Amino acid sequence: MGMDRHACILGAGIAGLATAYALQRQGWQVTVIDQGPAGGGASGGNGAQLSYSYVQPLADASVWGQLPKLLFSPDSPLKLRPQWSLHQWRWGAAFLAACNDTTSRSTTGALLALAARSRVAFEGLLEREGIACDFTRTGKLVVYRTPEALAAAERQMALQRTWGCEQESVSAARCVELEPALAHGTDRIAGAIHTPSECAADCRKVCEGLQALLAARGVRFVLDAQLRGFERRADGRIAAVQVRRAGNTEDARMEAGHFVLALGSASAAWAARLGMRLPVYPLKGYSLTLDAPADAAWAPHVSVTDAARKVVFARLGDRLRVAGMAELVGDDRSIPQDRIDRLRQSVAEVFGHDPGADAPLRPWTGMRPATPTGLPMVGRQPGGPANGWLHTGHGALGFTLSFGTAEQLAEAMAQEPRAAAVPGAVHAA
Repeated sequence: MGMDRHACILGAGIAGLATAYALQRQGWQVTVIDQGPAGGGASGGNGAQLSYSYVQPLADASVWGQLPKLLFSPDSPLKLRPQWSLHQWRWGAAFLAACNDTTSRSTTGALLALAARSRVAFEGLLEREGIACDFTRTGKLVVYRTPEALAAAERQMALQRTWGCEQESVSAARCVELEPALAHGTDRIAGAIHTPSECAADCRKVCEGLQALLAARGVRFVLDAQLRGFERRADGRIAAVQVRRAGNTEDARMEAGHFVLALGSASAAWAARLGMRLPVYPLKGYSLTLDAPADAAWAPHVSVTDAARKVVFARLGDRLRVAGMAELVGDDRSIPQDRIDRLRQSVAEVFGHDPGADAPLRPWTGMRPATPTGLPMVGRQPGGPANGWLHTGHGALGFTLSFGTAEQLAEAMAQEPRAAAVPGAVHAA
């Protein structure tokens, strides 16, 4: 097989692995490179909900009224810490520009279409490959505390019905009928939006399962390897990437005909080396993973989202994933104790269960790659190399959207497979 059908994918998170799977099924030779293990980044401990019908972007007109809280309140689930970063300020300005009803409506429609395609692609994968990932289809309740918040959600629900979403507004009493674990906080529930078709799964297990089956089918994995740079040809194409594997003191050179940037929030920095300015910024989130036996009365089986706290709860076998918050604080990988305390407190307030000081909480943080509008970046970027492709910017919907956008990318790449190297000088980038 020639270089024109060899793709090198940078990133072994859910976006990169979904791309590898789509290309391998089309007969491509594939190499996947990552600085850590498969699913070790933002995919590893995410909220686990597959939100195919609940994709409203963060950029919404309501953000303008929340700005003082976002900037100054220590209890806000959304947090902005201004920094001396031109990238952050550019992203923030573009985000605020997208906070209007017209853009939000347009983005919602586009995301719903991507989500519908992704559902088919992911569930097809599960049927074909049998990856064990604690997949469930128990539906989701998005719970609201005030009548005003519920009314706004009902307006969004009416909008989404025009694109075929099947959802209903339910009372607090109906919430408890659907999920008895919510009985503890009924007096604090104004109502909820119920989506019976929503699903959940363990994204890390999906990543690990994909790596195993792809490796068995000939996909080459270069993991725990540091990306060092690109080599460019005179015509601007990427000739190779340089990587340094763990324990080595010299760089290795990886050639391919096509290169896919699926590096999550790191995509912007690496794209800059190729002459592209990507509006992708890390949206930091946190999660806990609690033990939750099937017979634990306090633990939900239906996925639940607490809209006010922006915290999600998803059952994964005998565990409960509790995830939330969105912070624009740069590439800060620390896990402050107060964030963990807030997630733990949310379990106590919503379900009446305190995990206890000695319970294993398994805290995690991830840097979700977000664009200002919420639309992912898939395909070529103007000004970029002819054989350079993007699959990044999915924000908090990476698990939900990646299999659909990976199919889109593979189709685009298949239309122009002949990107083999042409003679000419090679230089570093």
